[in-house]
Amino acid sequence: MYVLKLIIRNAFRHRLRTLLTMLGIVIAVLAFGLLQTVVDAWYAGAEAASSTRLVTRNAISLVFPLPITYEEKIRQVAGVKTISRANWFGGVYIDKRNFFPQFAVDGRPYLDLYPEYRMPPDQVKAFLVDRKGCVVGRKLAQTYGWRLGDTVPLRGTIYPGSWEFVVRAIYQGADAGTDESQLFFHWDYLNESLKLTTPRRANQVGIFLVGIRDADAAAQISRAIDAMFKNSLAETLTETEKAFQLGFISMTEAIVVAIRIVSFVIIVIIMAVMANTMAMAARERLSEYATLKALGFRPRFLSGLIFGESMFIALAAGALGILASFPLVATFGNVMAKLFPVFQISVETLAMQVAAVAVVGVVAAAVPSWRAARVGITEGLRAIG
Repeated sequence: MYVLKLIIRNAFRHRLRTLLTMLGIVIAVLAFGLLQTVVDAWYAGAEAASSTRLVTRNAISLVFPLPITYEEKIRQVAGVKTISRANWFGGVYIDKRNFFPQFAVDGRPYLDLYPEYRMPPDQVKAFLVDRKGCVVGRKLAQTYGWRLGDTVPLRGTIYPGSWEFVVRAIYQGADAGTDESQLFFHWDYLNESLKLTTPRRANQVGIFLVGIRDADAAAQISRAIDAMFKNSLAETLTETEKAFQLGFISMTEAIVVAIRIVSFVIIVIIMAVMANTMAMAARERLSEYATLKALGFRPRFLSGLIFGESMFIALAAGALGILASFPLVATFGNVMAKLFPVFQISVETLAMQVAAVAVVGVVAAAVPSWRAARVGITEGLRAIG
């Protein structure tokens, strides 16, 4: 207890310097946590992907659709349990700034494939029986104040025209990593409308979502599906849902790498600041260390004092930074909800923050403690005055 009291008093002997150092660590921990959370949010879709879901799309590009006739053929492939279809809609709600994902899906099979979208059975039934019904995520409904029975008007871009959908169900994610900012409506409603307006675009599917019985057979089933349509007018590319999501992320991989690098550079900078603080403190106390040695204290004790002081400053400031990360991430997540629908600080990021401040504390004390342990009594006493 006496040693701890001595460490704390030493830490605040120069209060302004210590407080400024702690402030720098707090800011560094905040910035590190925020940047790592941005990276996690970038990969949120891929991390939430199921290993028992495959995505089949046109081998050339997502821009090119697939014939609806492929559905029954895919269903016959060994190992396929469920199949659903989805088209990206890309409508505009009031203003282009109000962006959120919208998909035309085939109702029951799609909901069966995504059990993480949870909603009351009566809402599911209401959606399935209403041709113009739609399902929206909880966060999306909160953002625009939508309630059950409200009409959502969308202005078509990919599919021109004015479209209206009725909110029949509001889903909640099974866990915090589930995207709750999407809107789903009936694929049949879209297809029937296209038959009347632009028949050549009807009966076409953006992607097929394939549920499989055994995740270990994903590669084999993918090859079987693609082989079935090889040399056809619309060849397919089938991959796991995670690989499909990572394909989008790979387009911005350089940005993600840059963010990671910057986050670690911040820690290196604050490590240098902390090391400078401890070096100054140790240099000012050389005479005190020499006196303690003269009184019989061993070098190990002096090193312990410096390490203790460094770890106290680093961990105390780190704890403040970690606690401040939660409101900062929550605020940033609300502001960037359209870009990052899932934005939360993870356990891994918290562990990295703790590890970072611990490393800062140890590295900053290494050289000063070594020097204090090796200082001679005569040399140290000369430093008086």
